[in-house]
Amino acid sequence: MSQNPFDALAGGLGGAGGPGGLDLGALLQQAQQMQDQLQEAQQRLAEATVDGTVAGGAVTVTVTGSGELTAVTITPEALDGTDAEALADLGDLVVAAFRDARAKVDELAEQLLGPLAGGMPDLGGMPGLPGQPGQPGQLGF
Repeated sequence: MSQNPFDALAGGLGGAGGPGGLDLGALLQQAQQMQDQLQEAQQRLAEATVDGTVAGGAVTVTVTGSGELTAVTITPEALDGTDAEALADLGDLVVAAFRDARAKVDELAEQLLGPLAGGMPDLGGMPGLPGQPGQPGQLGF
């Protein structure tokens, strides 16, 4: 019998997935594939642009997938006058168009990244994770 207490575990953890064993190689390969897919989705999101519009297209803004405002288009109909109230209304329209664009970016992120997050285990419900509120840590307190 071996003096190393981990020898008994090595067959079950690092093997080829025998009875009761866990194939770490396959698990690592799956994790690498998920990481590659996540990076690809993040890249696609960063390269994407979306438009947010309000007031029937009177104000349109363009935002990148990372949330950077890149363009603002204002139609002449958006300006009812040149007084302070009309300019304040225009400012409100720009803000509203930006919020619309950001909501679309969030939807796009959910479409691109959501399926990848769905494949990840929810570790928040596992008892005994250190630092989890209301749950004991590794030492039991």
